Amino acid sequence: MTIASRLADLGIVLPEPAAAVANYVPAVRSGDLLYISGQLSNDASGGIKGTIGVDVSLDQAVAGARLCGINLLAQMQAALGGNLDRVARIVKLGGFVQAGPEFVDIPKVINGGSDLMVEVFGDAGRHARSAVGVYRLPLGFAVEIDAIVEVK
Repeated sequence: MTIASRLADLGIVLPEPAAAVANYVPAVRSGDLLYISGQLSNDASGGIKGTIGVDVSLDQAVAGARLCGINLLAQMQAALGGNLDRVARIVKLGGFVQAGPEFVDIPKVINGGSDLMVEVFGDAGRHARSAVGVYRLPLGFAVEIDAIVEVK
């Protein structure tokens, strides 16, 4: 089964990849590794903004991390000439959560992105990860995730 057909089975339509909002590029390839810049919990409806544990629930935050994952997939697809079958493995995700002062379930939030990678790539989607709570994220979004991907 191709990754494109797996995405279709999951009902996922990838958006146009987001343009960089500052002085960086969305993706850089070095050898067999593709580094994807942080993707926000953004979509066509405006995405999920706010602070988890204050004005964003855990369930909303997990959905936001899934949006980050979808945006990562869109960037991967663009960087790989439209062919996600060139992904050999998701090596690492770096997750950032705009967390309120009492919110501690940061790993549960980033599971939204991690679970998506396993749904899409199977065992090749299992990865190393960091999950960090932060005071603020760009443009007020609730979640940001970046990725390192091995490509073939």
